[in-house]
Amino acid sequence: MSITAVFVLFAVVWFMVFFIVLPLRLTTQGDAGSVVEGTPKSAPLNEIVGKKARLTTLWAILVWAALAGIITSGAISVRDFDWMGRMPPVSTP
Repeated sequence: MSITAVFVLFAVVWFMVFFIVLPLRLTTQGDAGSVVEGTPKSAPLNEIVGKKARLTTLWAILVWAALAGIITSGAISVRDFDWMGRMPPVSTP
């Protein structure tokens, strides 16, 4: 796996985990009953994005390490997803 692939895989994993973590334990202004004028009721009551970003980074490192280990070990390869049989057979030296 190239260094570019490492960074791309981590970025994709980080954002996927972030979008999963972002709505967890969300308290909206409508839920709390104190809507600030000019904001929607669905706006968050408190800003905890920094805490969620740190939590995301921790989980993303764990998920990324598992995926990178699976990819570099060869347990799963591109050929495993060739369901239509379009890739040429593996040539043995």
